[in-house]
Amino acid sequence: MAKIVPILLGVLASYLFAMIIDGTARQSVVEAVSNAAWFGIPIHKDATVFGLFSGEVDSSLLISATVTIVPLALATIIEHIGDICAISSTCKRNYLEDPGLHRSLLGDGLATTLASLFGAPANTTYGENTGVLALSKVYDPKVIRIAAVFAVLLSFFPKFAALISAMPVGTIGGVSLILYGMISAVGVRNVVENRVNFENTRNVIIAALILVLSIGISYTGSIQIGIVSLSGLAVASIVGIILNMVLPGKDYEFGTDEKGDTAVNFKV
Repeated sequence: MAKIVPILLGVLASYLFAMIIDGTARQSVVEAVSNAAWFGIPIHKDATVFGLFSGEVDSSLLISATVTIVPLALATIIEHIGDICAISSTCKRNYLEDPGLHRSLLGDGLATTLASLFGAPANTTYGENTGVLALSKVYDPKVIRIAAVFAVLLSFFPKFAALISAMPVGTIGGVSLILYGMISAVGVRNVVENRVNFENTRNVIIAALILVLSIGISYTGSIQIGIVSLSGLAVASIVGIILNMVLPGKDYEFGTDEKGDTAVNFKV
């Protein structure tokens, strides 16, 4: 078990260590948990689409939210495709064919639509979970369903939410190092597994612009176009997709190479 959940154990250990040696962190956690209720509804009407009809509608905010969600959806679509490929390789089953990428994308899209109605962000799949599959060798979807039930039940207990929100900065920083490091490593490995030819100038240009735009814009803030604010990830995703479509010399055809379509191959 310790080999299967090392990151979770690391979070718990660092959380407890911070509570022991840092009086300020301990006090903030105690105050946050004590001030939170034992039971509550995890939906705030003012933050949902239904809250728009309870008073005067802010049309500029509505338009901004509607337009901004599109590039975010594009980013999650790209991540979804990559993770389905990685999971296919890990589980040795082509999920792109069965149940089919069109069905999994539809499910993700419907879930994102439902979440947005209640003020939640777009759904996203995490490449790190593919690594968890490879470590645990547990591929049964029932495990995810059980975790989903626990997540729903815990959302009705504000004290648990307060305990997570009050997590020390050092713990969050340590988790982020692993989290974003694994995401980057998954992306690089996906490129390697698919044997992308970087002797081709078009591929170098696309990769370079994606990296520079995503990192550079995120470092400086965001791009403001009228009432719409685009993050570095959104801009890099849009630019990458457009350039891959319009630049000549595309040498990869989806559906002709099952290994390439279902990369990355995680083996621990």
